[in-house]
Formats: sequence, structure tokens, C-alpha cells
Amino acid sequence: MAILLGSLVGLILGLTGAGGGVLAVPALTMGLGLSLTDTAPVSLIAIAVAALLGAVSGLRHGQVRYRAAMLMAAMGMVCAPLGVWVARQLPQLALVLVFCMVMLIIATRLLLQARATAAARQAGDGAAPSRNCILDPDTGRFRWNSRCSATLACIGAIAGVFTGMLGVGGGFLIVPAFRQFSELSLQAAAATSLAVIALVSSFTVAGTLLHGARIPAVGWIFIGSTGLGMLAGRRVAHRLPAHWLQIAFALLILAVASYWLGHQLL
Repeated sequence: MAILLGSLVGLILGLTGAGGGVLAVPALTMGLGLSLTDTAPVSLIAIAVAALLGAVSGLRHGQVRYRAAMLMAAMGMVCAPLGVWVARQLPQLALVLVFCMVMLIIATRLLLQARATAAARQAGDGAAPSRNCILDPDTGRFRWNSRCSATLACIGAIAGVFTGMLGVGGGFLIVPAFRQFSELSLQAAAATSLAVIALVSSFTVAGTLLHGARIPAVGWIFIGSTGLGMLAGRRVAHRLPAHWLQIAFALLILAVASYWLGHQLL
């Protein structure tokens, strides 16, 4: 079960650049029977290892916007301890409810975003909406200004809080935010998200392990399987339409959030 669940989590993370932690936490709690407290370090290590593999692949293909990744990761590292502190103050049920509500909001936003993009294409509207972070058509890099920097810093900070609080990588926030506030393609957004996740998760893992967190044997099996799933996902991601990947990812998050919320409440 650990091999199967880890491989699926890594595959989805490789395809979308997000969702690894969102799916790893329910997989570890409901599938392997770990508590939410024990799940956090296992989830973070699995996502950190898998994201690092994906980020290296993205760097090789020139898809990672490394300056944006470093800014967002720095803000995430600063804010992650705040999330850890919040998690210690709240009961487990409250954490689960917060997690599920955030997942539902993100899934809904992704579906609405995909619908709006499809409608614009069908109408033949070639005008690009105004974004906070604009790409230079000559270099493919961001045109850095105060608006873009502040946007990316805020995204990184919020992702860092959720990383510390819920033991997730933050990609389920970063990729939709990139799609909302920048002109990055889904492939570039996914690769840059993986770089941020690798940096922030590694930092948070170090702090968690220093505080005495222990990883059970089944957790290491899950971690290794997640890395293998990531490699498989990155190999096929560019062959699939980004529009359908976004819809499939949103529906998957919606289904997991609804099931987990119902499971906890009932």
C-alpha cells in the first residue's frame, strides 16, 4: 500500500507540479493509518525528495524561473515556523477542516480558471489579460518590478505558512497562483513550483527532525516510491494537454477534500 500510494502521489506531483502534499497527507492518514502529527515529517521528506528530482529536470529543460523560486522559497522559509506554531495551538480536527476548506477553494478556482481559458479560446479572444508578473518575450523571464516582486513574495509567504502548519509542500497554492498572476505556462509554473517546494520543504524537514520527529519504516517506503513516481510523471507531463491536466488535478483535489471532510465529520 505504501508503494502504491507513494507512486501515485509522486506521479501527480510530476504531472502538475502541485498536489503532492495535498494528497500525501490523506494517503498517509487514511491509507496507512498514521496520525496527522506523524504524517507531517513523512509527507515533507517525500515531497522534498520528489520535488528536488523534478526541479533538476525542469532546470535541465530551462523551465524553472530560478529568481522567482528563490524569492518565494526565502519568504516560505521565514513564514514556515509560524505555520508550525499555529499547528501546535490547534486541535487535529481544526487542522483537517482548514486543510479541506483550502483544498475546496483551490479546486474551485482551478476549474473556473480552466473554464475561462477555454471560453476565451472558443471566442477567439487573443488579448492576454493583465497580469502582475509579465514575461519578457525576448528572454522568457519575468520583467521584475515592485508589483511582481510583492506578488511572488506574498505567494511564497502563504505557501510557507501552510507548509509548516499542514505538512504540505505548498504547490497546490503556488501553481494556481502562478496561473492567476503571471503569464507562465503550466509546464513552467509546475517546474518553478517544484523548485520552491524542494527548498521550503527541505528547510522545514530539517527543523522537524531536529525537534525529534521520527520516520517509521513504512514512511521510508512511501518516500522512495514518491521519488520514483515523480520521475515517471515528469517524463510524460509534456505530452499531455495542459488544459486537461489542470481540470483533472482540480477534480482530484475536490474529490479528496470532500471525502476527507466527510470522513472526519462523520
